[in-house]
Amino acid sequence: MSERRLTPSEIQFLQEAMNADYKMSSVRLREGEHQYDLAKTIVSFQLELYFPDVKDIVRRLYGEERTSDVQLIRKVQTILKKMEKSNTVKILPKKKPWELQRYALSSFKFQDAEKNSVIFATEEQVKQAKHLLDLMLGQDETSKVRSSSAKSGIYAFILVLIVGASYITSVWGIMQPIISPVIFVAAFSVAVGGSVMLGKMLSKE
Repeated sequence: MSERRLTPSEIQFLQEAMNADYKMSSVRLREGEHQYDLAKTIVSFQLELYFPDVKDIVRRLYGEERTSDVQLIRKVQTILKKMEKSNTVKILPKKKPWELQRYALSSFKFQDAEKNSVIFATEEQVKQAKHLLDLMLGQDETSKVRSSSAKSGIYAFILVLIVGASYITSVWGIMQPIISPVIFVAAFSVAVGGSVMLGKMLSKE
């Protein structure tokens, strides 16, 4: 299973699914039956912060060799489509046209067509998934801060070069036998402006 970076909307969907109460389903979700197994498998992926496609689901349910079974894949897709219409499974939009569609459950708890209460994840499993999501969001925030710091460092370095070059040009200008006011004023203005910008940037660090 390849790593897939979650989008903000996917993160929000995961959070809502983890916190959702019982939802109504118009299909039967009896343990041991195919629809129950598919829903349970999809939830197992969501607890890992991942939205599976049909091959991911088949791989986890039946093994790697069955992912090349075209008839099985089509059968599972047909059942998942039926489960989508029953308000049990949600089909997520593709990120890229050539990718397989991915699936999710909007809740880990349902009341099925027979009015049975069905729970696909324990409170402990949900708690662990929330903790995993918090860690992932924390790592993303840390990466953003590091990226921002790196960009600030690059900008500061460029400003230092500009300010240094401008001051050198100013000094060079006034040391010439014939001083050019245009060159001196332009270089000195750039140097002063760059120094002010650099000072503001450093004060924010």
